[in-house]
Amino acid sequence: MGEKTQLSLLLILLCVSGLVPRSAAFVFWTALLKTDYYQSSNDTISKSCECGVYGRNSEVAEFSGFVAVPKGDPTGCSPYTSYDRNSSQEWIALVKRGNCTFSEKINTAMHQGAAGVVVYNVDDTGNSTTYMSHPDTGDAIAIMIGNIQGTEIANSVKNGTVVHMSVYVGNPHGPLMDTYWLYFLSIAFFIVTAASIAYFVFISANRLYSMSRHRRTEKRMKSEAKKAIGRLEVITLKRGDELTTSDAMCAVCIESYKAGEVVTVLTCDHVFHKACIEPWLLERRTCPMCKCDILKALGVEEDVKDDMSTSSPPEVTVITVTGGDALYEVPLNEPMSHEPEQQQHRYDNRAFVEEDSEAPRG
Repeated sequence: MGEKTQLSLLLILLCVSGLVPRSAAFVFWTALLKTDYYQSSNDTISKSCECGVYGRNSEVAEFSGFVAVPKGDPTGCSPYTSYDRNSSQEWIALVKRGNCTFSEKINTAMHQGAAGVVVYNVDDTGNSTTYMSHPDTGDAIAIMIGNIQGTEIANSVKNGTVVHMSVYVGNPHGPLMDTYWLYFLSIAFFIVTAASIAYFVFISANRLYSMSRHRRTEKRMKSEAKKAIGRLEVITLKRGDELTTSDAMCAVCIESYKAGEVVTVLTCDHVFHKACIEPWLLERRTCPMCKCDILKALGVEEDVKDDMSTSSPPEVTVITVTGGDALYEVPLNEPMSHEPEQQQHRYDNRAFVEEDSEAPRG
């Protein structure tokens, strides 16, 4: 596993470890409600549903009691709100959402001794609920139910029906996503997906372009190598030739030279079997022994360089400076002359100037 892969995995682990505890704060718990209606005819009607949601700051615990509603304002916002209840029995405050914060109405009911608070939603919301936030309410237990259900219970209590409610812990869900959160996640997902696809397409296109360019370059280099091979000297060995009588061997196949074999003489004067050296030169374009580049030596590399880069200098001369030895200078922009004597120059490694035409000194 590479260093970059290990770093990526480490970053992912850090992100996950940071998000796990935070995601717990978005988990919400549903509430199971069992509501018993005691009719004046001694009939009891029971209804059960998983239709409540515990508040964000509420303890997730069971509670039960007789339902009591505020006298006057159904929202129970006033600190002087009173409830029609039996003080000797456990009771639950049923209040309507609105006119004040959740914390204010919950604290008012809890200060009067309620076992828990049930908040029902505003009008025209059906039985939908929200994940209500009520900080600074201590260990209060509070849930929210829908408007239709809450209004039905409140009207029954006002009409004199005794209603007993038991609230049980339901199931965890989350994270809670309202409409804006879903929009945000959808947009974020689209952006991340689009960026990932664009990055993948860019990388793939760049890779394909590089591979295509490399193949074109290799094809062009092989074509130039074929031209260069066609300009090399080819000799058919005869009996009595120095190569057939000496211990000389082909460096490619490691076999001695024999009369009748065809050999190729490279620009560096190294000799090889023609059948051995030509495949080698097509792939590597250099002498197996001294690494001499036949394209440079024969002056056919300039066309390839022009194809690969248009910013190369118009005239480039590769010079190796030695102490007093005769070298050959091959201009890459001119075809090589068949008369080496016309290209022979001597370079002085102390002055780096040609002896044939010294530049005037100031």
